[in-house]
Amino acid sequence: MLIDAHQHFWRYSPKTHGWITDDMAKIRRDFLPADLDPELAANEVCGTVAVQADQSEHETRFLLDLAECTNTILGVVGWVDLRAHDLCQRLEHYSQFESLVGFRHFVQAEADDRFLLREDFLRGIAHLGRHGFTYDILIYPRQLAAAVAFVEKFPAQRFVIDHLAKPDIRGGSEFDAWRDGMRALGLHPNVYCKASGMVTEADWEHWKPTDFARYLDVVFDAFGANRVMFGSDWPVCLVAASYAQVVGALEEYARKLSPADRGKVFFANAARFYGLEMPTHGFAAQG
Repeated sequence: MLIDAHQHFWRYSPKTHGWITDDMAKIRRDFLPADLDPELAANEVCGTVAVQADQSEHETRFLLDLAECTNTILGVVGWVDLRAHDLCQRLEHYSQFESLVGFRHFVQAEADDRFLLREDFLRGIAHLGRHGFTYDILIYPRQLAAAVAFVEKFPAQRFVIDHLAKPDIRGGSEFDAWRDGMRALGLHPNVYCKASGMVTEADWEHWKPTDFARYLDVVFDAFGANRVMFGSDWPVCLVAASYAQVVGALEEYARKLSPADRGKVFFANAARFYGLEMPTHGFAAQG
């Protein structure tokens, strides 16, 4: 069995999902649990972590509502304004939802590459731990230096790097700088990494699993098999690959790992990091 530690749902809106560009037109539609459940069953995925794709509390509520009626959603990574003056009250409110495991912000879209180090943002992050919430770090390689300084400030906070910090797999540029940044992050035992989003950073039409090997080598060397977890990034991945192809690409690399380490990467690490409760029945969405 697998856990998919990173996927999305949405009811498509051109205004809300403006990041879906013309060359991604095939995902300009609704994607809901009924669309994903057949893929989960076909690939022996027992459940997922649904991650926000819009920066609003409406998005968080939308995902929590889906989780209430979908037994394959094991956890939700939502959004809340971590800089808000009433953050403590908002976190207290969200602490009542068992499926809400953490939060994320589109740091990659911020013009300031040192956004993570803003004083108001740091104050917000400092409040997550008291409720047991995790934080997903969504950045580009140019923001890695700030991310390293950021995690150094919170040695007890659980962090995970989304999508390997989006290295340039297609062009291969700035590999050394990306590698050094990932190694620096990996020195912190509270920081994990998602082996996700790789196909969309590669050549969408001509990628092959071996394209990811040197990037995964860095990640596994930096974080070890105890702190890497599989994520599909469905349905975003569909611009470049099917769900099965995404699973297969990481499985091909993971052949070099021991069976125990493969179990960690595809299941146990996500369960431990997010504190997930395993489903007791079925793949089908309820309701």
